[in-house]
Amino acid sequence: MTTKLKLSSVPDDKPVKLTVELAPDVYRDLLDYAAVMARETGQATPEPAKLIAPMLQRFMATDRAFARLRKIQIRSS
Repeated sequence: MTTKLKLSSVPDDKPVKLTVELAPDVYRDLLDYAAVMARETGQATPEPAKLIAPMLQRFMATDRAFARLRKIQIRSS
């Protein structure tokens, strides 16, 4: 006998480690952003690598074209 469970899977919520190459000017911008952030918040300067994930997350969350096309793609799958 099989029953349909309400929970079909457990999402993988472990961070994924990626190695990326950045142009030197992008890295310098990250350093500058971290310094400005520290100055504005009064906290320690964050590691530039720690800024990348929240920046990407914010970028994708505010990209309306991406959100629209993503909905279209999900509906058509």
